[in-house]
Amino acid sequence: MDTNSAHSAPESEPGDTREVRWTVVETTPGITPAEIIAGRLRSEGIPARAWQEGAGEALGLFVGVLGMGHVVVPEEYAEQARAILEADLEAFEEEE
Repeated sequence: MDTNSAHSAPESEPGDTREVRWTVVETTPGITPAEIIAGRLRSEGIPARAWQEGAGEALGLFVGVLGMGHVVVPEEYAEQARAILEADLEAFEEEE
């Protein structure tokens, strides 16, 4: 998946033909953490998707390039998404 390519967003209205440019806001070791992060962003109203390279997902890889999970959001939400993730990380580090 080209992370900066234009795709129709499932979050758009039916019949909406506007293109959405998705950008990576986080990379994780595997798809599970990416799904959790995408869910966190969606809970804040940000359209987010988690994905992993097809070969890595099919083979169940969790290491190396094919094992990486990716969290993508529409470009216009990237700054807001990164700010949320940064604030969450800071809050987590304060708890430790």
